[in-house]
Amino acid sequence: MRPEESIDFHIRWAWYNISRMYNAKASDFGGSMAMGYALLSIDEEGTPSTKLAPKMGMEPRSLTRMIKALEENGYIKKRLDDQDKRLVKLFLTRKGKEKRDIAKKVVLSFNEKVYEAIPQEDLKTTFEVLSKVNEIIDENKIFN
Repeated sequence: MRPEESIDFHIRWAWYNISRMYNAKASDFGGSMAMGYALLSIDEEGTPSTKLAPKMGMEPRSLTRMIKALEENGYIKKRLDDQDKRLVKLFLTRKGKEKRDIAKKVVLSFNEKVYEAIPQEDLKTTFEVLSKVNEIIDENKIFN
C-alpha cells in the first residue's frame, strides 16, 4: 500500500498543513497554535485547569508547561474556585482576551476560505466521515 492510499496519510497531511499554517500565524504574535487553542478554550466564567486538556484533546501533563507560559506572558490568571477551594480555575486577562480575539479571527478566516472553496455537501460528508472514524477508534473496533 502506498502512503497516499491510507486514510491516516490524508488526515495527517491535512493536519500538518493546518498546524503549520496556524503556528506560522501565531508566531507573528509571539505564540503558538496550541497557545491560541488554549485561549479559545477558556470560558468567560473560568475553566478548571483539570478540564482544559480534555477540552483541547490533550493529555493533562502536556498542558502544564503551556499553562505556565500563558501565565508568565500575562494571558491568564489562576484563581481558586469560590465554592471548592481545591479547584483551580483559569481566567483570561485583558491581554489574554486580546490574543484570543486574534486567534478567533484567524480560525474564522481559515474556515471562511474553506467554506468558499468546498461545497457545503462535501464538507458535510467530510464531517460525517471524520466523525465515523473517531467513533470507530473510540469504540476500539480497530484491533479487536
